[in-house]
Amino acid sequence: MDIRTLSNNECSHLLTAHRVGFLACSKAGQPYVIPIHYAYADIHIYAFSMPGKKIDWMRANPLVSLLVDQRGEGRGWTSVIAEGRYEELPDHIDHKVARDHAWSLLSKHNDWWEPGALKPVEFSISDHSQHVFFRILVDRVSGREATE
Repeated sequence: MDIRTLSNNECSHLLTAHRVGFLACSKAGQPYVIPIHYAYADIHIYAFSMPGKKIDWMRANPLVSLLVDQRGEGRGWTSVIAEGRYEELPDHIDHKVARDHAWSLLSKHNDWWEPGALKPVEFSISDHSQHVFFRILVDRVSGREATE
């Protein structure tokens, strides 16, 4: 098996081509990893969620990572890790352009909102919280590819 390092352009291409990745965040030294749907453009990862553990943790510690991987032929694989900083895009006029951009990128796929909007438990109307658009400013990418 041969393993090689991906260029920044190859990393960006993989991030752009995929929609699901594994978001890693941490709080008080405890890591937390969850799958998310995302869109990548302009050195930002855009995503959507309801308030919950990942949003609380990213608000407390905005340093996060996203892993995107794909299987290759045989035992081959490709993976990219994007490291960056969480930024919430609230429904305020000063974030309108970035929020609209996130919406336009994410909404290119019919089911873009489902993973972020659905929760395993039902909330009463009084518990309902507004959805959260956010982005991650990517500071660094790294990737590797294994081929047989």
